[in-house]
Amino acid sequence: MEDVEIARNTKLERISKIAQNVGIQEEELEQYGKYKAKISSDVYKRLKNKKNGKLILVTAINPTPLGEGKTTMAIGLADGLRKIGKNAVLALREPSLGPVFGIKGGATGGGHSQIAPMEDINLHFTGDIHAITSANNLLSAMIDNHIYFGNELGFDRVVWKRCVDLNDRQLRKVNTGLSEEKNVVPRMDGFDISVASEIMAIFCLATDIEDLKRRIGNIIVGYTKENKPITAKDLKAEGAMTVLLKDAINPNLVQSLEQTPAIVHGGPFANIAHGCNSVIATKLALKLGDYVITEAGFGADLGAEKFLDIKCRKADLQPDAVVCVATIKALKYHGGMPKEELNQESIEYLEKGFKNLERHVDNLKNRYGLNVIVGINKYTQDTDAEVNLLKQKLQEKGIELSLIESWEKGGEGAVDLAEKVTKLVEQPYNFQFAYDVEESIEEKIKAVAQKIYGAKDIEYTEEAKKHIKEIVELGYSNLPVCIAKTQYSFSDDPKNLECKEEFNIDVQDVVLRSGAEFIVVLTGKIMTMPGLPKIPAAEKINLDEKGNIIGIF
Repeated sequence: MEDVEIARNTKLERISKIAQNVGIQEEELEQYGKYKAKISSDVYKRLKNKKNGKLILVTAINPTPLGEGKTTMAIGLADGLRKIGKNAVLALREPSLGPVFGIKGGATGGGHSQIAPMEDINLHFTGDIHAITSANNLLSAMIDNHIYFGNELGFDRVVWKRCVDLNDRQLRKVNTGLSEEKNVVPRMDGFDISVASEIMAIFCLATDIEDLKRRIGNIIVGYTKENKPITAKDLKAEGAMTVLLKDAINPNLVQSLEQTPAIVHGGPFANIAHGCNSVIATKLALKLGDYVITEAGFGADLGAEKFLDIKCRKADLQPDAVVCVATIKALKYHGGMPKEELNQESIEYLEKGFKNLERHVDNLKNRYGLNVIVGINKYTQDTDAEVNLLKQKLQEKGIELSLIESWEKGGEGAVDLAEKVTKLVEQPYNFQFAYDVEESIEEKIKAVAQKIYGAKDIEYTEEAKKHIKEIVELGYSNLPVCIAKTQYSFSDDPKNLECKEEFNIDVQDVVLRSGAEFIVVLTGKIMTMPGLPKIPAAEKINLDEKGNIIGIF
């Protein structure tokens, strides 16, 4: 049975009841139909002095192209916690239309561990990403309009891109202004996917709507001939952009199939952006739940690193425990086993691939000083010999293992993990960042590349060196770094899965995001506008004869 059918055949509770169960009052809720709603900022203000719950981060090893079930496990863990009588709340990202219609599919979990209504959440939801896209493109329109009417601010170089929330490689580089109208200045432009835009990053890092407006005003959109930055505030654009986001900034409330409250808000990619849901949603969830389960995109080298070094630093947060998700199939894949053989037992390839999991766990435990448990998303083809080998190797490292069957069994399949996590969050830990923000830009990049990825060294293009120098001269060198890198490997080469030999990280460019307050470091061949695969998921998505959506997974 498809995920969409499982979700459709499960009876949901009215969202007003879910809100009531978690302590949200009727006047603090704006409903979008029966099963989804916006939560007013008044809730956080009312609960501001309440003690925070325990924060549990769900991350993963480097994934296969279809992912490792990280969101499924996060939802299963929350449902499992409620099964054992705990007050658990989910704080997750919103899905992007790019993967939904691309290769990876939706981002609402799977099987019996889903959030719902899954079709709504995976498609237009409450319009947040559309609002972000509109705000981004309003700024683009105001830049070119300003240039058209005389260019009083003296734009010599425009660095702001348009965006769209779809995978469309044709838009990576485009010529604009080709109408040949008087005063229209042609120029080379390009599109990012909306979830990689600076507006999405700002949206997810802002603490409230005033902070959102301040950050938007600080966006650098271009430079004069004297290399003086021009900001959105100089264009008087920040007010209108904030108006477009005034409803979107309020978090969304939905539920799991087992009626666990889920706050779903913001959705930056983790390979090309910072990969975490909004600070507003996470902080609200910590006031509503005794246990808050959140996740960071892709592997721990990307999502978790950025969650810890950017989000936690900016929002004064730290996780009380980390669940690192893996599958035996993916471990064999990272051990070099051919794709067509992955369903066969192999101790040899599993042992080789274990190095990937080992590095992630070592980073989380020894680089960041956190309490870690490994969650294995169990498949029917996993053999006892493979499971026992994993247990033995993790025991040697002092790391506990939990086998999860939440896809098939929902919360019941994650009770073991839930019980172990409740003990783990009570253990002492010594959280630390991978680098100090006052270090140079190169030192920060080196810290992540060497400490977290295991790289030997970093190589910079002349363009990257030039832009680092400009950022330093502008006085922004003390910002954290957000490294854009392939999700499939610790290296910047998606085909170098095993990382058996020494590797360098190739920095192609460095881009200042003054509104988001971090520095983007583009490595390898990473693109901020993905493309569709040869056979996109969009080909299978349709309406059946009853008007129901089919094909979303």
